[in-house]
Amino acid sequence: MKPAVAVASSILNATALLPGRAAGRGAFSLFHMPMVRSRLRTAERKVFEKARVDRIRLGSGRHAVAYHWGGGDRPALLAHGWQSRASRLACFVPELLERGHSVIAFDAPAHGEADGRSTTILDYRDIVLALDDRYGTFDCLIAHSLGALGSFFGLRHGARARRIVTIGGVCDFDYLVDEFCAEVGAGDRLRSRLRAEVRTRLFPGLPADETPFSLTDMPAHVSAPLLVVHDEDDTRIRVAQGRRLAAAFGDRARLVVTRGLGHRRVLGDADVLRTVLDFVDNGPDPADGTNPRATAAG
Repeated sequence: MKPAVAVASSILNATALLPGRAAGRGAFSLFHMPMVRSRLRTAERKVFEKARVDRIRLGSGRHAVAYHWGGGDRPALLAHGWQSRASRLACFVPELLERGHSVIAFDAPAHGEADGRSTTILDYRDIVLALDDRYGTFDCLIAHSLGALGSFFGLRHGARARRIVTIGGVCDFDYLVDEFCAEVGAGDRLRSRLRAEVRTRLFPGLPADETPFSLTDMPAHVSAPLLVVHDEDDTRIRVAQGRRLAAAFGDRARLVVTRGLGHRRVLGDADVLRTVLDFVDNGPDPADGTNPRATAAG
């Protein structure tokens, strides 16, 4: 644990013994603040120098940075994870362009080239909704880590995608809270205060005995087929999260479990790239029967 985080943890755990919301508010702020900001790598620069770039203003008042390549009428959305950035998905851009897609990616607030110190799942939802409004239904959506949870939150609120790929994806919002609490050494009382603050700030009106948000609730709302890629040795988002997500979608999901790649290296693996692109090209159509390629050809 970093010294600054250790100090904050000690103060918040002590404050949690007192009445009031101060400890919960403090933990909530820390929960949504990335500890590091990933830099653009040399290997990613060539791809991102060719992107058209603009900003998206979100409901929170924060801004995201959006990247767009190509002019195809089949948009493909790339969604990055926590403490990551759009450029970590650069390997997909030329391959999708070659297949006739236009490609869209974004840096969420406090990530990559976007300003700010924090972001929430509400920001992810607003980004996905704004890009859906701007470019139309995503022909495919490829999301890593927290990007999976945030993208599905956008789909739950009206965005549309015809095929979805998650890589090392988070399935349950509660998982994020548990991992954060473990990382900062939050005691039971502070954990409870944080959960209460999450409900108040992000999910107002949710009954106290209900889970805030889980992708296991999504099959009734999202008709797209799903490819779930997760590494057995992912120590950041455990493979059980991928298994839960795939199980929830039943025969509409295909689960691919890799080994030895962890949470981040899985993104650049050549076999994973081929598997994802094969699904994008040849995967099943949505359960609602929509097939944009057939429509375009007809």
